[in-house]
Amino acid sequence: MGDLDNNIIVGKIGTVYGVKGWLKIHSFTDETEAILDYFPWSLKLGNKIRSVDITDWRRHNKGLVVKVAGIDDRDIAQALVGSEILASKEALPELPEGEFYWRDLIGMNVVTTNGYDLGTVSEMMETGANDILVVKANPNDGFGKKERLIPYLFEQVIVSVDADNKQICVDWDPGF
Repeated sequence: MGDLDNNIIVGKIGTVYGVKGWLKIHSFTDETEAILDYFPWSLKLGNKIRSVDITDWRRHNKGLVVKVAGIDDRDIAQALVGSEILASKEALPELPEGEFYWRDLIGMNVVTTNGYDLGTVSEMMETGANDILVVKANPNDGFGKKERLIPYLFEQVIVSVDADNKQICVDWDPGF
């Protein structure tokens, strides 16, 4: 089955499509069809994970519909609706030096160039202009902050990302 640590969520199963067991999928990859590069898939629903083979796929409106091997009936397909689509981390391409997947940044500690500990990256957000680090402040934050939104802009704000020590250094005023 594979444990969750070695997998990454690349999408989610939407609704059933048609009567022959096809399913709509929501891809979390930058390019919708890139999700198809990450076979084999496992589907996680609740605490159950099962491997599946996708035998066919096609575009549908802005999304994709897929055919899961062995599922030829709308009612059986219905049981998969809402499943998270997992792919092995090994299936993801290696990134160039200095680039990171969001999942690698989440959980990292964020400190300023002056050594002030801003807290931990709790999530990432995408805006039109750039990505944003959502940093959950430490409970005893000296500025009374609960969280900070810090633009993920290299050289301007992000000074360095140390993957080995799980730390991001930023040029940022802790008062913001």
